[in-house]
Amino acid sequence: MIEHVNPSPDKIALRARLRAVRRRCMVEVPDAAKQAAALLPMDRLPPFATFSGYHPMGSEFDPGPLMKRLAEGGATPALPVAASCDEPLEFREWDPREGLTPDAFGIPAPPLWAAAVVPDLVLTPVLGFDRRGSRLGQGAGHYDRTIAALRARKTVFVLGLAYSAQEVDELPAEAHDERLDAILTETGYIEVG
Repeated sequence: MIEHVNPSPDKIALRARLRAVRRRCMVEVPDAAKQAAALLPMDRLPPFATFSGYHPMGSEFDPGPLMKRLAEGGATPALPVAASCDEPLEFREWDPREGLTPDAFGIPAPPLWAAAVVPDLVLTPVLGFDRRGSRLGQGAGHYDRTIAALRARKTVFVLGLAYSAQEVDELPAEAHDERLDAILTETGYIEVG
């Protein structure tokens, strides 16, 4: 059984511990992504025409099965693209039949000629989360800046994807941290608020 990690006031140490938990979960729960995709209650999501997934790096939770399910429902898939290291991420339509090219961080992304979109639903990788909707990311603030920019334009629903063992009782939050609207794990769907 995978145990929950208790938060530490030191985000660096907390990130290191949660990365270890996530790596272990990737091995111990190999079907987590398929389990999570099957558990998503579609009727709990607001209407959406476009959604963004992400290309999982390392032990990040694989959004592939969920992205497939959402696309089968008729929504247009997109992926984030880092045009530069300092700006919010952009989102571009993604056709799984098309090749991906490295963005500014070297992460596979749709080419710059792919149509830019503003997604209604954003799937985001999570290093740690709590039930208040706090999200711990890699520490560079890219998703916080991106979500803030999206929310300044329109209503966007942000769904964090994580292993259930990445849950902590309470994460240290800062003013710039953007909250999740819900979290999906291999054990269920958690609504925030």
